[in-house]
Amino acid sequence: MTIDDLRDMVTLFSQRRDWERFHTPKNLVMALTGEVGELAEIFQWLTPEQSQAICDDELGRVKVEHEVADVMMYLLRLAAVLDIDLASAVQTKLLVNEERYPVELARGRAAKYSELK
Repeated sequence: MTIDDLRDMVTLFSQRRDWERFHTPKNLVMALTGEVGELAEIFQWLTPEQSQAICDDELGRVKVEHEVADVMMYLLRLAAVLDIDLASAVQTKLLVNEERYPVELARGRAAKYSELK
């Protein structure tokens, strides 16, 4: 299944429910933000070790998968509404990041690109 297939499935889901009128870029970004918040809530008070192991049990895995899916669906919907080719956008941004984060300066460091030089 491709990104385009997923985008089309999410779009059809919205169309069948007549939700397109509510899916303005602003509303979709707000909904996306809310879903990212719900995902963050799962991890909020976990230790690094607990966060790493959250998907080891079925209940934790299902909770995380559902929130990740919600985030992805709103992102796909936003891209569809704004006519953004996600695959192309990711490829382009990776090229930008290749320049911002040269391997020899960034390897093993969690610094912002402006702090690498």
